[in-house]
Amino acid sequence: MEIIFATSNQHKLQEAQSITGNKILLITPSQIGINHEIPEDGDTLEENALFKAEYIFKITEKNCFADDTGLEVEALKGAPGVRSARYASNECDSRLNMQKLLKELKGANNRKARFRTVIALFLDGKQYFFEGVLNGNITDSPSGTSGFGYDPLFIPNGYTKTLAELTNFQKNIISHRGIAIRNLSQFLENYNSE
Repeated sequence: MEIIFATSNQHKLQEAQSITGNKILLITPSQIGINHEIPEDGDTLEENALFKAEYIFKITEKNCFADDTGLEVEALKGAPGVRSARYASNECDSRLNMQKLLKELKGANNRKARFRTVIALFLDGKQYFFEGVLNGNITDSPSGTSGFGYDPLFIPNGYTKTLAELTNFQKNIISHRGIAIRNLSQFLENYNSE
């Protein structure tokens, strides 16, 4: 089965392909000549994921999916949430985003947070949603060099290291995106066998 994954992020593509295996071939928009950036201006992760998937579906009329991910911090009433990548500026600067988050949480006892990924799928003209959540806490300072985004600040529940200190293998087992993609993959396998 071939399906378009509406992303230009090679890290996401590799992670998704490793989970879906050889039963599902993931194709990126750039591989079929769509090279412009798809706007993400929704108010929720669901809206952004759906908009990206719908955008590609309207152009190609092929089965496709898209994801959106946000860090939701309890003490900040769910912020940065859907604005996670552009929390400090429109430049999507991870270092500035982490600095702003730490400043906002200065003195806060409640450091609970969660990463949440939402996938929107267009399959044979119907819409489906899948979700993955990883709960944890925000540290007082960044630690680790692996991963990206807020990974150096996020310690998953049950761990003593940040996501940026875990190996890619360890991270993929527990990650929010990994959970959502496994849910999607299982759905597609069952759908194909019906």
